[in-house]
Amino acid sequence: MIGRMTYALGQGTGPLRGVKVVEVAGIGPGPHACMLLADLGADVVRIDRPGGGAFSIGEHDVLNRGRPSVALDLKHPDAVTTVLDLVEGADVLVEGMRPGTLERLGLGPDECLARNPRLVYARMTGWGQDGPWSHVAGHDMNYIATAGALHGLGQDRDRPHFPGNLLGDFGGGSTYLVIGVLAALLEARTSGQGQVVDAAIVDGTAHLNAMAWTFAALGATTDRRRSGLLDGGTPWYDLYETADGQHMSVGALEPQFWAELVARIGVELPDRDDPANHATIRGALVRRFRERTQAEWSEVFDGTDACVAAVVPLTEAPQHPHLAARGTYVERDGVTQPAPAPRFSRTGATLGSRPARPGEHTREALAAWGIDDVDGLLDNGAATQA
Repeated sequence: MIGRMTYALGQGTGPLRGVKVVEVAGIGPGPHACMLLADLGADVVRIDRPGGGAFSIGEHDVLNRGRPSVALDLKHPDAVTTVLDLVEGADVLVEGMRPGTLERLGLGPDECLARNPRLVYARMTGWGQDGPWSHVAGHDMNYIATAGALHGLGQDRDRPHFPGNLLGDFGGGSTYLVIGVLAALLEARTSGQGQVVDAAIVDGTAHLNAMAWTFAALGATTDRRRSGLLDGGTPWYDLYETADGQHMSVGALEPQFWAELVARIGVELPDRDDPANHATIRGALVRRFRERTQAEWSEVFDGTDACVAAVVPLTEAPQHPHLAARGTYVERDGVTQPAPAPRFSRTGATLGSRPARPGEHTREALAAWGIDDVDGLLDNGAATQA
């Protein structure tokens, strides 16, 4: 039974139970990273500005699940003191402001590490803490474009196509922030010293793209879309339209998987090892997949090693038999959302509380973290209770 969340140290059930995190609220990758930490059992307290920011969505913002919200006016000296008090008992601080913002508020690494030398101070930005563009505005598309990842995306040779904000914000951003936090936490338990984690989306995206640099070193990269092994340049790794206007993904890279596809597709195909046959193979696959619906092809390839799967819309993914059997998606308070990931055999993670409104838990969360005179903070405007 899912009940009301209680705010106590290590309230989660995952492997990070007992780890305490202070989150200075931002947008995009910062909240996603803290959602992941909370999913894995960390006790995260989110510091929101009173009333929330311009991108505040409230109770439907899945990225804000699993942790209470405290509203503090960080321009008020008592609010700054309160954050430093929270930091003193924390293991991690996560922030995603432009470089120098928290320093101007008196909450930079120097002040926080002076209060807590074991603190992991994690910073999430697009361009990083230094470099000529470190103070320049940007979004996911700009970061992945600069890092060399966007140029080759998509199968349209006339222009690249960007994958929403998955690759930069969450692939190269929050994922690498969490990796950095966990590595620094592990090291701090040995050395007794904290440090700053500078997680830049451009850095993480470049690192994600390491395989492309392997292809480049081998001379297999042309910087031309739809010309390589994994970008639709070969007929055995591409998308094919079905009779009902849907699509099937074909990823039969290895010879044994290709043999399984050929056996299931029901048409004779020439030797794929001869590049002269690629256009013929692609044309045959295009025509064949258009003869049946996506559901019919899904049945043909269900449970086989042909590496063929339907392209499933987001809202239909939770009903896919495999994902439904694993419980990959869950429903909480009428909102369908991804379950915590990855999974653990002994310290399994459980879904935390619903996304909180900014300042919804100011009183109870500050009290649970040992802050004295919460009423005084509310009375003088340093804190706000929604």
